Amino acid sequence: MNNLKEKDTFLLDMDGTIFLGNELIDGASDFLDTLKQNGKRYIFLTNNSSKNRMAYVDKLRNLGLDVTAEDIFTSGEATTRYLKNRHEGARIYLLGTPSLEEEFIREGFQLVNGRGEKVDFVVLGFDTTLTYEKVWIACEYIAAGVEYIATHPDFVCPLPGGAFMPDAGAMAAMIEASTGKKPFVIGKPNKAVVESIALKYALNQNEMVMVGDRLYTDVQTGINAGITSILVYSGETKPEDYEKSTICADFVFPSVKYIIDQVK
Repeated sequence: MNNLKEKDTFLLDMDGTIFLGNELIDGASDFLDTLKQNGKRYIFLTNNSSKNRMAYVDKLRNLGLDVTAEDIFTSGEATTRYLKNRHEGARIYLLGTPSLEEEFIREGFQLVNGRGEKVDFVVLGFDTTLTYEKVWIACEYIAAGVEYIATHPDFVCPLPGGAFMPDAGAMAAMIEASTGKKPFVIGKPNKAVVESIALKYALNQNEMVMVGDRLYTDVQTGINAGITSILVYSGETKPEDYEKSTICADFVFPSVKYIIDQVK
């Protein structure tokens, strides 16, 4: 079993791990302070592409956390980095929020809004502004053979009190039902997202720990990337879900609050 005290960098999921909706999870602030005090780095790694890095900075600061844009890596950023390596300045039909649109425009992509245009990629994010028209046009491009990419595969976004919002994975399932096509997924659990972080921040991947509340994204990311994984029960996954799962984490805790003594 890996010793958490020996690890240098903690990749932290946000929704369901650090906060739920607009509420900080009990002990999250103390956990982050403990990491800092023990010379460890943390990077917030979220699959939620409905917000860009600066939107998350604002959200986390409003929750009382002292963070900068350099502390955050989203599936949206992972997707723009991937696409820039593939085709800089590509023409993209994007299913995304205005926040995600801003990120793509800032990175030099051309966003296509209508039918019958030249499109290099269809990109599906967590689009809380989704309309029938957007889905219809995306399906037309995908059915015509345009390469189809999703920022992440999460089916739900957890909220306080056991509630949830349908996430990008649910939207992808709808598009698959219409077109018969699945997207290539960029974010967790693709190991490339961990490799991208290691490259961007010049970190040793072997010293990383992935912490999150979802088995099929967070824990599976740890497995796929060959790094230590921690499952917390503060979000989507419950103990009964884990008992039935074939995905196994290296560590399991009720929440990040219970990791504190393990990293001192």
